[in-house]
Amino acid sequence: QGRMIFSFAQAGMMGWSGPWREAVRHGLNGLTRDFLRPDGLIRCLVGLDGRPLDDTPHVYDQAFALLGLASLGQAAESDAEALALAQRMREGLEALRHPAGGFRESGDQPFQANAHMHLLEASLAWEEAGQADWRDLSDEIAELALGAFIDHRGVLSEFFDADWRRAGGDDGRLVEPGHQFEWAWLLDRWGRARGRADGQLAARALHETGRQGVDPRRACAVNALWEDLTVRDGWARLWPQTEYLKSSLALGETEEALRAASGLRRYLETPVRGLWRDRQGPTGGFAPGGAPATSLYHIVGAIRQLEEQSPALSA
Repeated sequence: QGRMIFSFAQAGMMGWSGPWREAVRHGLNGLTRDFLRPDGLIRCLVGLDGRPLDDTPHVYDQAFALLGLASLGQAAESDAEALALAQRMREGLEALRHPAGGFRESGDQPFQANAHMHLLEASLAWEEAGQADWRDLSDEIAELALGAFIDHRGVLSEFFDADWRRAGGDDGRLVEPGHQFEWAWLLDRWGRARGRADGQLAARALHETGRQGVDPRRACAVNALWEDLTVRDGWARLWPQTEYLKSSLALGETEEALRAASGLRRYLETPVRGLWRDRQGPTGGFAPGGAPATSLYHIVGAIRQLEEQSPALSA
């Protein structure tokens, strides 16, 4: 629901003349009617009839709900319902805090960077919507990333132990180029907003590491590397390509952004305009089958970054 609200609200802000307001309101109604728990957090899963199937509150899900609400606040310039719901959710998040800092995720990987990444995205969006009281949460997550998630080489780990040390085994050796780029984009935004050179330097280092996972022949970022930056999974989903494009644009890498856009375009060349493919194989062919609707959030985000950077690109 949060991703849908985000996507349609962003489309409206970019000038789409379709029924984005109705779509956003439909998403907000579904969120509050079916997903909202009594404690203000969002449950994981409901059935088509709205009946709860999994009441677990995942940090990841809270982050996307908060991001959608922030986009609604931006699109409507002021939305009291979205703001009140977001404040209630932020209070509920306190129950998911981890004593060593950050938040504990539900499920098999309770100590992970990914859920924090999307929570940082949401808190920065609320700041940009004029809510300065989200600043502390943004700073907390950015500092955790700089102090624990990212090593001196600019390599972002995905999974950790309870003391925020890199997890052992293959889980700790996982490096995802898409997340390298996504964190780079976020930390550059945070660093610029705070005047923090260390945030911007970390963003640059993350981006450079992510480039090690770009296959020059296909012009696309692969799914995963090992910690020594050799290829772990040579398939390439759609979403890392959008993050490669966003990071390249944010860091002023115009030629690289054009290369990333060229690679992304192949995923969008489908028989039905407006749809997309999701999984590109190591030899360049695409896997048959459906593509997840969640990719719309990534696509819209990339388009928004392109719009924001268009004057610089023209220059």
